[in-house]
Amino acid sequence: MPVASLAKVSVSPAAAGDFTVRAPCIYGKRLVSNRVSFGKLRRRSCIGHCVRSELQTSRVLGSVTDLSLDNSVENGHLPKGDSWAVHKFGGTCVGNSERIKDVADVVVKDDSERKLVVVSAMAKVTDMMYDLIHRAQSRDDSYLSALDAVLEKHRATALDLLDGDELASFLSRLHEDVNNLKAMLRAIYIAGHATESFSDFVVGHGELWSAQMLAAVVRKSGLDCTWMDARDVLVVIPTGSNQVDPDFVESEKRLEKWFSQNSTKIIIATGFIASTPQNIPTTLKRDGSDFSAAIMGALFRSHQLTIWTDVDGVYSADPRKVSEAVILKTLSYQEAWEMSYFGANVLHPRTIIPVMKYDIPIVIRNIFNLSAPGTMICRQIEDEDGYKLDAPVKGFATIDNLALVNVEGTGMAGVPGTASDIFSAVKEVGANVIMISQASSEHSVCFAVPEKEVNAVSEALRSKFSEALQAGRLSQIEVIPNCSILAAVGQKMASTPGVSCTLFSALAKANINVRAISQGCSEYNVTVVIKREDSVKALRAVHSRFFLSRTTLAMGIIGPGLIGATLLDQLRDQAAVLKQEFNIDLRVLGITGSKSMLLSEIGIDLSRWRELVNEKGTEANLDKFTQQVHGNHFIPNTVLVDCTADSAIASHYYDWLRKGIHVITPNKKANSGPLDQYLKLRDLQRKSYTHYFYEATVGAGLPIISTLRGLLETGDKILRIEGIFSGTLSYLFNTFVGDRSFSEVVAEAKDAGFTEPDPRDDLSGTDVARKVIILARESGLKLDLADLPIRSLVPEPLKGCASAEEFMEKLPQYDDDLAKERLEAENSGEVLRYVGVVDAVNQKGTVELRRYKKEHPFAQLAGSDNIIAFTTTRYKDHPLIVRGPGAGAQVTAGGIFSDILRLASYLGAPS
Repeated sequence: MPVASLAKVSVSPAAAGDFTVRAPCIYGKRLVSNRVSFGKLRRRSCIGHCVRSELQTSRVLGSVTDLSLDNSVENGHLPKGDSWAVHKFGGTCVGNSERIKDVADVVVKDDSERKLVVVSAMAKVTDMMYDLIHRAQSRDDSYLSALDAVLEKHRATALDLLDGDELASFLSRLHEDVNNLKAMLRAIYIAGHATESFSDFVVGHGELWSAQMLAAVVRKSGLDCTWMDARDVLVVIPTGSNQVDPDFVESEKRLEKWFSQNSTKIIIATGFIASTPQNIPTTLKRDGSDFSAAIMGALFRSHQLTIWTDVDGVYSADPRKVSEAVILKTLSYQEAWEMSYFGANVLHPRTIIPVMKYDIPIVIRNIFNLSAPGTMICRQIEDEDGYKLDAPVKGFATIDNLALVNVEGTGMAGVPGTASDIFSAVKEVGANVIMISQASSEHSVCFAVPEKEVNAVSEALRSKFSEALQAGRLSQIEVIPNCSILAAVGQKMASTPGVSCTLFSALAKANINVRAISQGCSEYNVTVVIKREDSVKALRAVHSRFFLSRTTLAMGIIGPGLIGATLLDQLRDQAAVLKQEFNIDLRVLGITGSKSMLLSEIGIDLSRWRELVNEKGTEANLDKFTQQVHGNHFIPNTVLVDCTADSAIASHYYDWLRKGIHVITPNKKANSGPLDQYLKLRDLQRKSYTHYFYEATVGAGLPIISTLRGLLETGDKILRIEGIFSGTLSYLFNTFVGDRSFSEVVAEAKDAGFTEPDPRDDLSGTDVARKVIILARESGLKLDLADLPIRSLVPEPLKGCASAEEFMEKLPQYDDDLAKERLEAENSGEVLRYVGVVDAVNQKGTVELRRYKKEHPFAQLAGSDNIIAFTTTRYKDHPLIVRGPGAGAQVTAGGIFSDILRLASYLGAPS
């Protein structure tokens, strides 16, 4: 095909401070000589061409070509339709000789009857070309060596790929182009300045070289293949704002002419290049190669457009932020528009428009993983009944580094033109409005702009509305910095009730505050503005909720003593099952005791946690521990599990819940402590989405709290709760029979590990009293620990013993008192049981040693079992009984574990 290289550029001195460039230019087939002053270089310089962007700005590409239309068009006809497949390969796909071979192999193996391939410059080449311009403008002589590097890169690639006449032809053209580049760069060097047209000329060679090499490699396989300079075919009309519109009518005419002269079944076309209706080379601006491929697909009416990249397809979310992100099998055209607008690595919306007209599907494929089917973008699929298939939400995307601008005032309501004035002021400073939200009362308008533009926007608005601000018609123009946008996208959202509810529920459960909301009536997307620091956490939270990726909890275990250690071992043993069968990932990021703590960014290996605490443990610091566990933004939900009995730890619950940290504990101190602190804690829990679970505070692994709540929530009324709440005291009185002394039974229980190290902690009744207080408060009674009469089993003279050993030594001296009570009970056919009672009718509680008939359920316990009887308006004649093991590390840890799984279920895990 006819391609004219730029003739050598000559530079001669002109007036002082000025230079003249004489460069033959080709418009049609006429050579002209331009005399151009660098000081006042005209825009219609002869060498302005387009560029291909490896970055997110427009870049250039080109060598001047013959764009004239010859009137003597041959009668050859371009076949259009499903026989054509269009492929587009980006710079990464053709990054070196091996990759170009792989691309050629894909093209050759495509069994479509006809193929058109749009290709970008080799990876990094565009950057290298821009670097040439920068060096030349800076009058840095190293531009010559840098140009040599560009030459060598393509020469070495050609030597690997080509041979014979193909190699000689390409190298000849390459050297000729490089010589022209040297002359142009020399002119830029002398002037110290490069116009847009000159930059286009320099940068644009990459696509031409890669297209020629790929075409030659395809021809080596024996197939007929021709390369196309797209400027011979594509005609676009500049529309301002760095945009162009394709002129399909003129482009089709030129395509027919080109094909009549180059009839072939495989075409390798340059991306990004086009011409204006006046035959002046231009570019397709941002994402130009994708746009080129889409226009070509429409011109050829191809059956499919495949865009080859280095990812397996379009993800449901950014996989760098959401490790569970999945490849989407299909997207509708509208969904792809929305996701690309909000920053997803899909396509520029312009790319979709040309192919959408002809229902041409776009497939995103990975050149490095040909087994991956990719993502198909097409018209939304419906079943026979017209129901739109697939999930309501297809994906999520975020835009960071934004600021929210809020214009507020009662004087805005009902005043025509206010919004127009606001956004005309924004337009004047060239700011880009990402999102707009307005209350129906018209009292305020808020919108999001890039943070780097917000100061200019704020100043423009204050200037525009200075009179309204002074008069009080506007109350404020507020700037809220450090914001991000989270968008949920899905075409089926419009016909699925509850999508917004699910979205906001997921955000609330992750303790994320929404600052602004925007949703169009089409419901293709719901957009929310959140704090930038919450961006990743929010993304993971909503993705987990909609895509049922693993519900992940960042966990901190406080108190790796007997119960805490048992819990960690249970977590270790069950972790794999929870992940595989229930999609729950419980990740322990911290373990702390009173002296040392162990922290991890990704999760502690629970098979070695004891060893790791000894090897890598650092000095315990509860604030640092909390910050580390809660500060992991890649895990949206944090739970701290307090396995201690420490009131100092319990005093932190309120602050943790306020920060959005869930709390699970068997520690009774918070719920049985000062009444005002308890009420404050429960009030906070009710008002937030942060959870506070404490099932194990009363019955270890028994469902005492949940049973009580179930009764109350279903409208039942509690009359009385009576129970044996201490496994230790249950064991003692189940064993305190016959001729055995009470001190003997206590000593046996202590040796078996059934009591606390100091048995007085059990015998004092305080532990039972705390459980009674917890149940009383759950039932609505406002009792304090001091309000309860407690029957202590510790003889008064022994309360002051200096040690447990001294206590045990002196305890036999007081056996007679309890032996007498036991005998009296036995003579009456009764047994002694140590119980706690909540008398809801009389608004009181007690802890006492009571006698029960031998046929009573309390008299039939064995071992260390607990038993609790609920007397309610429904269960008045026959109380509801809950019975089972109420003590021991295994059952207590199991109760905590159950609360953890309940939390995971509330946060979105399947139940």
